[in-house]
This record gives sequence, C-alpha cells and structure tokens, in this order.
Amino acid sequence: MTPIKVFAIDIDGTVTENGGGILYLPAISMLRYLERLGYHVIYVTGRSSIEAYILAVFAGTTKIAIGENGGVITISPQEHILLANKNNCLQGYEILKKNIEGVNMKPVFNRLTEVVLSRTFDLKQGQKILEENNIDVSLNDSKYAYHINEKGIDKATGLKEVLRRLKMEPEQTVAIGDSETDIPIFNVCGHSIALGHAERHVKQKAKHVVMGKEGEGLVEAIEFIAFKYLGKGISNDISLSNR
Repeated sequence: MTPIKVFAIDIDGTVTENGGGILYLPAISMLRYLERLGYHVIYVTGRSSIEAYILAVFAGTTKIAIGENGGVITISPQEHILLANKNNCLQGYEILKKNIEGVNMKPVFNRLTEVVLSRTFDLKQGQKILEENNIDVSLNDSKYAYHINEKGIDKATGLKEVLRRLKMEPEQTVAIGDSETDIPIFNVCGHSIALGHAERHVKQKAKHVVMGKEGEGLVEAIEFIAFKYLGKGISNDISLSNR
C-alpha cells in the first residue's frame, strides 16, 4: 500500500463549524499533531490563498496554501503562483449581471484569479447563461459562495502543482471536504472522505463518508484514517502530548 504523506483539507464546513467561519479547535489540534508526526497538512479552499496561508501559520501546519478553488498557490506572505486569468472571470460576471437580477460580488478578501458572488440567484440558470455565451469559465457552489473560475481550474489543479513541488504523489494524499468543489481532489487522491452534511452526489464521489458534520466530521475523518492506515488513534496521543 502506498504510504500516506499528505492531508488536503477544505476549510469552510470542514475545519469550521456553525457555518460562520469559526474554527473547530479540536480539529486544529489534530491537524497540528499530524504535522508534528511528519505529514504535510495543506489547506485547499475556495477562500483566498492568503486566508488559508495565515491559517496554516497560526495552526502550525505546512506553510503552503491553495486558494480560489485551485487558481492560486501561496508559498510565502508575498509569493503567489497564479494558475488562471481573472479577466475571463470578470467577463463572465458582467454577462451574469446583465442577464440575472440580484447578481453581485460577495465582499471577500481580494481575489487574484476568480470572481466570488453572493448566493442570491439560481446556480443552474447562471451556468446555462455562461454556456450560451461561450465564456471559457465555470460557475461553482462552495456553499460559502458562488465562484466563477476559468474552465480547467479546480482544486485538483492547485493540489497537483503543490504535490509536484513537495515531490509527493496524489496517491499519497488524503482529501477531506464537504462540497462539490472538493470532488476534483476526491477524484485524484488515493484516499478521500466526505463529511456527513455533504450532498449525496458529493458523498458518492468519496471513497469514505463519515457521519460527523463540519469540524466534528473532520475529527472523525482523521481518526478513521489513523486507525485504518496509520495504526494509531490520534485523539489519545494528543491528550498525552498535552499533559
């Protein structure tokens, strides 16, 4: 069996709880402990890569972050690798705004390769309009917001580049998430886990599904991997290390 080396972790609805961006601290403790054991913990998010990088700094995990659903990789406070062109996404935004009432940008951290919209209109209608106008972008729902990304850009795009830089392989990676934007990393990683509140089509793409939701689900997912593949329970080890 290929050994596990990397954990690719979504943020919103996975590390957070209550839908408000509040970190579930027991999950953070587990992720930090995995890092201490020698595993890489990489945040892969629809948020900005800067937010994810800051979380990595304060959480004590690997200081590389994938943001904007794979469009940007941040490797230091001022070093950002852009994998997409925001101009195409802005064109898509203007078309949606012209054709659908209530389309507006969500107030978020600055984006370098995507456009983030409030979830105020019908997603399928928006996708249909973009397809009819032959704009080379996609419209996706992270449950946190709607995201306009260049076609061909998704979380797997950014993760593959990060793994290449770390000299790791997707087969050595555990992907954990809760939304359709996590499906691309479920498809490429050797191990994938969907949380209990994920929609059915997201769960169907994961190799394993836990009952727990949000942060508690992440704890359950890590324990599952620990018992099945790492030969130990993480929670007990953390308790002992904190004494």
